[in-house]
Amino acid sequence: MLLINRKQSDPFFNIAAEEYFLKNFDDEFVMIWQNNPSVVIGKHQNTFAEINTSYLDEKNIPVIRRISGGGTVFHDDGNLNYSVITKSEKREQLVDFISFTTPIIEFLKSFELKAEFSGKNNLTINGKKFSGNSAHVHKKRVLHHGTLLFNSNLNVLEKAITPADYKITDKAVKSVRAEVTNLSTLIKDSITITDFQNKFLSFIRSYYNITEEYELTEEDINNINKLVDTKYSKWEWNYGYSPSFTINNKIEKVSIVMEVEKGIIKTISIDGNLKSKNLVCKLLKGLPADKTQILNCFKSLAFSEKIKQRYLSLLGY
Repeated sequence: MLLINRKQSDPFFNIAAEEYFLKNFDDEFVMIWQNNPSVVIGKHQNTFAEINTSYLDEKNIPVIRRISGGGTVFHDDGNLNYSVITKSEKREQLVDFISFTTPIIEFLKSFELKAEFSGKNNLTINGKKFSGNSAHVHKKRVLHHGTLLFNSNLNVLEKAITPADYKITDKAVKSVRAEVTNLSTLIKDSITITDFQNKFLSFIRSYYNITEEYELTEEDINNINKLVDTKYSKWEWNYGYSPSFTINNKIEKVSIVMEVEKGIIKTISIDGNLKSKNLVCKLLKGLPADKTQILNCFKSLAFSEKIKQRYLSLLGY
């Protein structure tokens, strides 16, 4: 087992790195890492139904789709992430959340905290969630990863992953909302996240009998950046990969029904008193349901900011 202690916090790079080390090595890894503020959604989720787009745009918080299943999570510098990549000849033994989360439970005992495995893949203390976990199998290897809320901004977390109040119909995997807590509020003695991370690293080295730390090579960095450029930074992956869905929304006596497939607006109808609604429907049909492209479309119509905002609100932005 090799340790990767990531000191950089670019969420696109870190999430791409997981896929890279899963699919291009035979070694087993543990990676400890943090991200700048970002929202990370599960592979099979509908991005449009999981996030507050307007809030994320306002705060310049990116959304990134990972390759594992599970629900939507919020990352920031108060959250610590861990990834474990292992292999097995028996595929049925690869995904074992209890086994992979046991080290976390054991580690927290050193702080006199009693953590419990809850539901399908969560860790809780006193019924409150502090860790969500998910996994992805590739051939005879598995990526298991999870979050550790230490002193994350829970106010931003809640706003970021509380979607706009409009109806979406789809068959996507839905996030299960749970009351969350920060570990820092439960630990008796004051401790910084840096100290917490260092203690965790020491524990992980001992638990997995790790004697070697892996340093990314220039080739690794170039290959991961290529994966960022071709996949993880792309709207087509982060939004367009969402399962087909229908939006039903109504604001001030104006209603919309819009069907989206692979991120593309297939049908759209608007009912009510709104300027150029028929022309807008004609122009938007066939476009990606992407705010930037929609705004570019509005430029040709010379809409006022008020009209633009009414349309964006109706569309869920």
